[in-house]
Amino acid sequence: MDSKEFIKALDNIVKEKNISPDVVFEAMTLALQTAYKKNFDSKTNVRVDINRETGEIKVYSYLVVVSEYDEGSEEVDEEGNTVKIPPQINRDAQILLEDAKKIDKNAKVGDTIEKEVTPKDFGRVAAGTAKQVVTQKIREAEKNSIIEEFQDKAYELMLGLVALEDQRNYYIDLGRTRGILPKNECIPGEVIKMGSNIRVYITKVENGPKGPVIMTSRKHYGFVKRLFESFIPELQDGSIVLYGVARDAGNRSKVAVYSTNERIDAIGACIGEKGSRIGSILKELNGNIPKDSKDNVGERIDLVLYDEDPNVFIANALSPAKNVIVNITDPEKKEALAIVNDDNLSLAIGKKGSNIRLASKLTKYKLDIKTLSQINAEGNKEE
Repeated sequence: MDSKEFIKALDNIVKEKNISPDVVFEAMTLALQTAYKKNFDSKTNVRVDINRETGEIKVYSYLVVVSEYDEGSEEVDEEGNTVKIPPQINRDAQILLEDAKKIDKNAKVGDTIEKEVTPKDFGRVAAGTAKQVVTQKIREAEKNSIIEEFQDKAYELMLGLVALEDQRNYYIDLGRTRGILPKNECIPGEVIKMGSNIRVYITKVENGPKGPVIMTSRKHYGFVKRLFESFIPELQDGSIVLYGVARDAGNRSKVAVYSTNERIDAIGACIGEKGSRIGSILKELNGNIPKDSKDNVGERIDLVLYDEDPNVFIANALSPAKNVIVNITDPEKKEALAIVNDDNLSLAIGKKGSNIRLASKLTKYKLDIKTLSQINAEGNKEE
């Protein structure tokens, strides 16, 4: 490889891998030092200089000027054993001060005496070794670059392409790398098709043994939260605040919001004109569920108005149940009793207890529920 080809190859690597030129040149320098020592049995210190403009490579052997050869030393450890401390500098890489002055009369202890030792066929001999080391360094740099890029995307939504599938996971093409979407993190009942575009929520970004690991989900409550932030402009400008989300993926989500502007209706803004905004969110949640699916009819969303008064907030969270009376039984333990009439009991509890369970998650209160009939019966017993 001549000098021009060398520089051209480096430029291609920098552009293709989107990594710093400094990282590539550092890797090349290390690779060429390793190649020289291996192929030319060098015991001295070696320095490689690469001209970034011309691509010219020069190898220098250098010796450290010392007053006497460093033979190492001995120390006694805590157990009384004599331990040999190796020399800090290889003797073959040292030169005595008196000998150094014969080469450079101004030499001092600690200086280095250099000599160019670039072999004529160095580029050909070193190519194989250098390629291996550089490839390793480039992979490391590329991994770090991807991790840095995706670190800021943790807990965010990304749009990707469904590229591969195995027994347990889908693999989503996110650009420079692929995210892992476990099948148990998909919305229950949905069908993911190869080659389709899909939104995923980034749950974890870490550097694994084989490269960056980007874990994703469509089942996480954060997926619903980010969908609302994407489709509701008022959440982006702060005039509406999303207090929290409680989710039973594929079945129901409860989303608590409130307005910081008295002229804006938080619930109405989330619904949008003729249900356009909430419709877009529901389409994203249920768009991959077959219309003839018997197992899943789609995920519903309850919009809940947050209130600083926990009594009001809990009553709102138990929607679609109406006329709910709330009594905070233990403020410290965050326990509350919700009282409903007989007609609203099943609505307050929900299918398999889903409604009261989600309301409890959303409000962070342990909820008990009773009907007016039960309360009256208990009162009569006490009397």
